[in-house]
Amino acid sequence: MSDFHYNDDTTENISTIYKSILSQIGENPEREGLLKTPERVAKALQFLTQGYDIKPADILKSALFHEEYSEMVIVKDIEVYSMCEHHMLPFFGKAHIAYIPNGTIVGLSKIPRVVDAFSRRLQVQERLTIEIRDCIQETLKPKGVAVVLECQHMCMQMRGVQKQNSVTTSSAFTGLFLSNDSTRKEFINLVQAKLH
Repeated sequence: MSDFHYNDDTTENISTIYKSILSQIGENPEREGLLKTPERVAKALQFLTQGYDIKPADILKSALFHEEYSEMVIVKDIEVYSMCEHHMLPFFGKAHIAYIPNGTIVGLSKIPRVVDAFSRRLQVQERLTIEIRDCIQETLKPKGVAVVLECQHMCMQMRGVQKQNSVTTSSAFTGLFLSNDSTRKEFINLVQAKLH
C-alpha cells in the first residue's frame, strides 16, 4: 500500500466540497492556515479509504505455500487504523489473528496487509472482524481462524458519551476455534502473554 497514487479529479472534487464545509461551520477557507486544507483532506480521505481498490484475498493468494505444519500460527498486535462509517471519525487499536493450517500456510506479512485492506474503508469494528476472518478462512481453507480486535473509537471518546478510556473488543472464530474450547483458550492465552 506504500505505492498509493492520488486521483487528481477526485482530489479536486473533494477539495471543492470541503472548502464549502469550512464555510458552513463558520470558518474562513481563505485564511492562510486553511488555504490548502481542502486539498489535504481530499488526499487524506483517498489514502484512508484506499482499501476499496484492494482485493484482500489476492494479497493472501500471492504468498501461499504447501507446508504440513498443523499447529496454531498467531500474528498479534497488528496495528489497526480505520474510520467509523457512522461519523467518519477514526477508530484504532490492535488485531490478533491466528489460523491452524490445513496443508497451506501464508507469508506472515500478508496477514497485516489483509487487515489494512479491510480497515482502509469506512467500517464498523464488528464487520471488520468478520471480514478479516472470512477472507482468511475462504482463501487458506485452514482448520480454523481466530480474530480479535481491541479498538478505541473517537466517536465515543471525542463526542457522544465521551468515555476516553473505553476499549471495544470484538472476536470471530471458525473451525477448531469454535468447536474446541482448549484451542480457543490457547489462542486467548497466547494473545494475552507477553512473550516478546
